Amino acid sequence: MELDALPRYPLLEGPTPFQPLERLGRETGHPRLFVKRDDAMPLGLGGNKLRSLEYWLGAAFASGADTLVVAGHTASNQCRLTAAAAAKSGLGCVILHNADRPERIEGNLRLSHLFGAEISYLGPVGERARGQAAEARMEALRREGRKPYLIGDPVLGAAGYVHSGEELLAQARERGVALRHILLPGSMGPTEAGFLYGLLRGGFDGTAHLVSVEYREAELAERVARIFAGLELLIGTAGRTVDSVARFTDRFLGPGYGIPGPDAVAAIRQFAATEALLLEHTYTAKPAAALLSMLADGSIAPDEPACLLHTGGTASLFEDDFYNAVLASGD
Repeated sequence: MELDALPRYPLLEGPTPFQPLERLGRETGHPRLFVKRDDAMPLGLGGNKLRSLEYWLGAAFASGADTLVVAGHTASNQCRLTAAAAAKSGLGCVILHNADRPERIEGNLRLSHLFGAEISYLGPVGERARGQAAEARMEALRREGRKPYLIGDPVLGAAGYVHSGEELLAQARERGVALRHILLPGSMGPTEAGFLYGLLRGGFDGTAHLVSVEYREAELAERVARIFAGLELLIGTAGRTVDSVARFTDRFLGPGYGIPGPDAVAAIRQFAATEALLLEHTYTAKPAAALLSMLADGSIAPDEPACLLHTGGTASLFEDDFYNAVLASGD
């Protein structure tokens, strides 16, 4: 099946910005730095999951669904943007958080409330129990006469990010920029697999650096490869393998998922102070730290154009505990 044949519900209003990082470039001695702004989308404060949600909503409407069901932690960007997409499209939204109800409603969770989602708290259970709870809620909704659709199919979600890879390459070519390096966060895999597919289909011959924010290098590579293979079964071969462009690293993982190391905190501060570009600690700060490190050690030469893929999530900067514990510590 061709990508264009998949049901798709439009949530974006054209390409997201591709911008030079001129002040950061002067500060680091690299004149050809860029950022792809997938945080700059008009719906729900934006972020990478909106590209996946275009296809998840397409499938939901094709199935006759009237309610979206999504599960994740209280800081989940996917939950926040599912709530936003549901509000925009007129669907109901049920969110299951594998956490206790917090004392303060802030960050992504505050936005999910504003978007009108029905929110339940499962307590601090693992991913497997969370998935079982989501299936149980789906069945309960069916008994109530509702028609739920479960958000999260990884291969279908990856389809949305094919567009981002192709879009970035087209924007770079319009500027006369031959990108040699692209850095992006590495996590669950759909964004990464779809983006790599789009780069391959667009003829990219540089290096995409997948900087792990959650898993060790080998597990991240396996997750991406598995979803990439599923995407090829869905929409056809990309023509080349993931390994022909992708490099995986866990060197910037720091203390673990959602916990920034000193280099990530420094990246948040430097990008904000030089470019007024807001990064967050879970996803975008770690590839930004990798970019700064690679510029400093010469892994990315000054004559090699490089781009950071900003996947969004800046609502988490407005969580008081994170700011007071991490960002304000040096003030």
